[in-house]
Amino acid sequence: MSVVLKILDLMTMVKFSHTVFALPFALMGATLASLVSGVAPTLMQILWICLAMVGARTAAMSMNRIIDAQIDAKNPRTATRHIPTGTISRFEAFMFAGVSILLLLISAWMLNPLCLKLSPIALFFLILYSYCKRFTFLAHIVLGLCLAAAPVGAWIALRGDIGWPAIVLGLAVLFWVAGFDIFYALQDLDFDRETGLFSIPSQFGVERSLIFVRLFHTAMVLLLLALLLLPGLGWIYLFGVAVVAVLLVYEHKLVKPDDLSRLDAAFFNMNGYISVLIFCFTLADALIV
Repeated sequence: MSVVLKILDLMTMVKFSHTVFALPFALMGATLASLVSGVAPTLMQILWICLAMVGARTAAMSMNRIIDAQIDAKNPRTATRHIPTGTISRFEAFMFAGVSILLLLISAWMLNPLCLKLSPIALFFLILYSYCKRFTFLAHIVLGLCLAAAPVGAWIALRGDIGWPAIVLGLAVLFWVAGFDIFYALQDLDFDRETGLFSIPSQFGVERSLIFVRLFHTAMVLLLLALLLLPGLGWIYLFGVAVVAVLLVYEHKLVKPDDLSRLDAAFFNMNGYISVLIFCFTLADALIV
């Protein structure tokens, strides 16, 4: 029973439920690759894509918790996290990260040689993100780049190359993630300034940060619209992009310069809906039209 509880603690530590942000976009990348090639992915390919994505994200979050443990202990918002409180030891977190990295490498190997060759590069950026806030406010962009690897990696897994739809979708994910990560960083604006950590909120303030988010999320919608140039996507997908745009507008209405009380709803609920819905509309368009 203690082993089960420890695993549950580890899963909570890395916020495993937040996998919903990137996984649908990985599956969306696979859907676009299938549209271009005209060949549906096998169930095993989908399985290994999902496992690779889960392994990469879990490894990244585990390393982030290890690298940021001392900072987390000083921040009132994060002082109760697992490593600062001793619920999870650094050794246990390292072991969890190691198993996750192994899962990523095995999954990449099972997909194709190019995926395996590129996996160390993905790991480099996943770990780099945890250090970025120590020297640049562009950490949000680096995080976006990390999650952008999900659809691009899925495309590579099925086609063995990098095509323009994968790049466009990857950029859409980059701007989407960078935007909501700025929202998330608003919670630590004062702490970041006091401790010399870098973020867009700590450098530019709340109002200017919200402008950055609007620009980034506008770019995301425009990039999603650009995918309509891909044969096989039509009105169902377009309707899905419209739904995403509406959800983003609602998300922005939840966060105001003088009221950040609804940040959690804006961060998790809306972005979870966005990633799942755009994948569902893309898949429906690919299957029906």
